[in-house]
Amino acid sequence: MRVLVAEDEQDLCQIIEKKLTADGYSVDACLDGEDALYYMQQLEYDAVILDVMMPGLDGFEVLRRYRAGGGMSPVLFLTARDAVADRVQGLDLGASDYVVKPFSFEELTARIRAMTRKTVAAVVNVYGIADLSMDISAHKVTRAGKEIPLSAKEFSLLEYLLRNKNKVMSREQIENSLYNYDYEGGTNIIDVYIRYLRKKVDADFDQKLIHTVRGRGYVIREEE
Repeated sequence: MRVLVAEDEQDLCQIIEKKLTADGYSVDACLDGEDALYYMQQLEYDAVILDVMMPGLDGFEVLRRYRAGGGMSPVLFLTARDAVADRVQGLDLGASDYVVKPFSFEELTARIRAMTRKTVAAVVNVYGIADLSMDISAHKVTRAGKEIPLSAKEFSLLEYLLRNKNKVMSREQIENSLYNYDYEGGTNIIDVYIRYLRKKVDADFDQKLIHTVRGRGYVIREEE
């Protein structure tokens, strides 16, 4: 999943970026409100983390302009401003959540998962198809009861396919979900990770779940 972090404290911004990247998210990061709004208008994010007190534009103004332009990505305010009036203002502007500093990373990632569940109308942290199951909160994948170890990028790729099961996803769509704004593409990296994933998810089973649709992309589905 693709996440934007807009936080003007550079050290904290880098820590959040590294933590989310280690958890398998594709992360863009910036330090002021004008850059945040630019990123949000250019790309579709699964979640946006906004500080309120940023140079250029504050987080409230960023969200106001983004929603006025039709932007729909879920937004979480992460800020030291803990007054009830600030929380009400943030939520009324269209934020999905409001977290006050200091915070725990475990809570932050849980709230991100909660926001993205609402976006895809899911009510649990478990996705699956046939005998394949993925538990997002436990970061665990099993097939026929056997646990499958995956790298962070493989896990993110499988999660994206499962969130869109039975839909053919193009290489470009997959790249946009897995990589940040600086990724230039132009290689077969998606094909490589699909191959890695197939070896772990499909190779030992008669029923194949990950399929290539020639000229269009990839899909995870049960074939009749």
